[in-house]
Amino acid sequence: SLQGNPELGLVQARWSFVNKDENLLTRLQNINLCFHFEVEQQVNGVFLNFFGFNGTAGVWRIKALEESGGWLERTTVEDMDIAVRAHLNGWKFIYLNDVEVTCELPESYEAYKKQQHRWHSGPMQLFRLCLPPIIKSKISVGKKANLIFLFFLLRKLILPFYSFTLFCIILPLTMFIPEAELPLWIICYIPIFISLLNILPSPKSFPFLIPYLLFENTMSITKFNAMISGLFQLGSAYEWVVTKKTGRSSESDLLAFAEKEEKLHRRNSESGLELLSKLKEQEMNLAEQETAKKSIGGLMRSNSKIKKRNMVFKKELGLAFLLLTAAARSFLSAHGLHFYFLLFQGLSFLVVGLDLIGEQIN
Repeated sequence: SLQGNPELGLVQARWSFVNKDENLLTRLQNINLCFHFEVEQQVNGVFLNFFGFNGTAGVWRIKALEESGGWLERTTVEDMDIAVRAHLNGWKFIYLNDVEVTCELPESYEAYKKQQHRWHSGPMQLFRLCLPPIIKSKISVGKKANLIFLFFLLRKLILPFYSFTLFCIILPLTMFIPEAELPLWIICYIPIFISLLNILPSPKSFPFLIPYLLFENTMSITKFNAMISGLFQLGSAYEWVVTKKTGRSSESDLLAFAEKEEKLHRRNSESGLELLSKLKEQEMNLAEQETAKKSIGGLMRSNSKIKKRNMVFKKELGLAFLLLTAAARSFLSAHGLHFYFLLFQGLSFLVVGLDLIGEQIN
């Protein structure tokens, strides 16, 4: 693609996750990322020849990087930064949805929370820096509107603000004001409709629709705080913490590569009979090594689970108390559906606040 099209600056492949079914947390993450790759990246690539570079699983044209100013450390999302600057310079992007690159999802809530803080704080830092260049650029008005309102503001500012203020602040407070009442279509129909749209690219995740809706509202406090810190340059805006992962994807890649290299070497240097006998011997050795690895890995995981204590997230617990108190008030006032939503949303905040979702990783 890069050789045949001189206007092409980036080719991006799709991520696939080796641990998407590891626990409830990874399953819920997979829903969001499936929508991001299957819908957002693909649609923007087809109709606009632009999308956010994902930081990996992509190939850049060196000339596009050089003409766009190269990698800059002015934000925590340098991959998004270079993509926006290249787009403003007229470079086109292509997204390949049928090319999968193995990646890994964070399996602990602590790691996921820090990752999401960076992913929502960084775009707001970049928005402050890029808004004047976007307005002054020579790209079309439609592309400018897409960059400002859809690429930056909708998913990174408007949706976190809507979820946090409506479901975590306004709704519970209305339970203590008899005259105030929110219609069902605001607290029920719109969120379920949005969740259905997000879950469509991963149909196997439909049984997790309600947990997904509750968890996204729970994550809104992290995304809201990150958005505010990035927009107003507060203390945690430039915090960079490497996301903790277990290394499943790298292990599988290395094993597959080693097996291919060994097979190629044998084919070139050994006869068929020698190859057969050595293959059998190799299989036995590998089986013994795999058994030893599993026993050692199981022992290490059991030891880490014993040593590692669950963290306590005070903001989530504070909102759990507010929502459960509002649920009790709603139950006494016979508010019906409001009670069930507040109850389950409060329990969701409680589970997350006590670090009972995902796995503990040292």
